[in-house]
Amino acid sequence: MPGLIRGVARTAVVAGTASAVHGRVQRRQAEKFADRDAAAAAQRNAAYEQEVVYQAPPPPPPPPSQASGAAATDVVSQLKALAELRDQGILTEQEFAAQKSKILGG
Repeated sequence: MPGLIRGVARTAVVAGTASAVHGRVQRRQAEKFADRDAAAAAQRNAAYEQEVVYQAPPPPPPPPSQASGAAATDVVSQLKALAELRDQGILTEQEFAAQKSKILGG
């Protein structure tokens, strides 16, 4: 019987040692893979952030100003009307020049 107990005790010690070594190896591998995965994730995030910055759409161009176009057309039509009045003799050259400078803002 002492040989049987000795064999069982030896088997228990070997199994316990193997279990401890296996647990330590698993922890080391888990840490190594966790570090590698964290580095890969950080690299992916940095690449994504850089890609997002480069792919940001340019701001839309400002809409064409309708007011400035309408104002320019209005100024032109006013000057044409003044020129017609001058050509018809209703306005003198001095009156035409005065009105023209008012319209042009000068």
